[in-house]
Amino acid sequence: MLGDPLPYRTLRPGQRSQVWVAGPSHPVPELLLDTDELLLEAANWSLDGSALYLNGNGVLWRLPVDGGALAEVAHTALPPINNDHVLDPDGRHIYLSANDGHIYRAALQGGPVEKVTTDEGVWHYLHGVSPDGRRLAYVRLADFSDPGRLAIMEPHGSTTVVDTGDGHIDGPEWSPDGAWIHLNTEAFTDEPGHAQLARVRDDGFDDPQAEVERLATSDTVDWFPHLSPDGRWATYITFPAGTLGHPADLEVEVRLVATEDWTTPLQRHQLFGGQGTLNVNSWAPDSSRFAFVAYPIV
Repeated sequence: MLGDPLPYRTLRPGQRSQVWVAGPSHPVPELLLDTDELLLEAANWSLDGSALYLNGNGVLWRLPVDGGALAEVAHTALPPINNDHVLDPDGRHIYLSANDGHIYRAALQGGPVEKVTTDEGVWHYLHGVSPDGRRLAYVRLADFSDPGRLAIMEPHGSTTVVDTGDGHIDGPEWSPDGAWIHLNTEAFTDEPGHAQLARVRDDGFDDPQAEVERLATSDTVDWFPHLSPDGRWATYITFPAGTLGHPADLEVEVRLVATEDWTTPLQRHQLFGGQGTLNVNSWAPDSSRFAFVAYPIV
């Protein structure tokens, strides 16, 4: 997300997109799709459990989980989208961050879209929708040289920018019970980068100063914590020490932990990827599996 936005990413020569699923009772990942035709990113799992929704070439795609072809979801008047998109809790719509800086709401079956952000001159990178569907959590950037800030808004309504301390934050996402917002933050270090996992309590943010609780301390650069719908499990992605931001095309690791102990990985899935691998919540509605994307180069 840091740096000038591009219309969309494409595969490098010899590179492939691979969509995988694993889970607490599925320690050996299963390959759902392997293609050299399209760079896919950031899987959302549909609330009926039937499909994954990913972005690629600036548009949204639907991939059936139990077989079937990848198909584009055609939306009208939607600018090219990026890999920050989250399902509406109603199960029929999705919120999409677009490369014009705004957030849109669209039907999963396609068709017209609705722009829900109103302030201009600000980049909105969506990561969370509250369980009741009434608020959005996004990363607010006024300039790409500045660190991202946590912002909470009502669609078409007012926005609160929450003070979580110094350093860039990313991936703000509500817990299933709505009590917490989980994120990664650079507030725990004076060194550039070195994001770590944390959470802040959702108290309505009448006071925009938030107390940040660190979930684990590690030597790796940790991004994008995602809780399972039952709240028992979480996934996140680790980058090598010293990594700035969450770039593409690195040796990374997708980890599974129990939320009662973030310090002990239960599964480690090593792959070539990074940007696009696990940017959004990709848990199945029954909390049995999660999806992630790898980008091997032959």
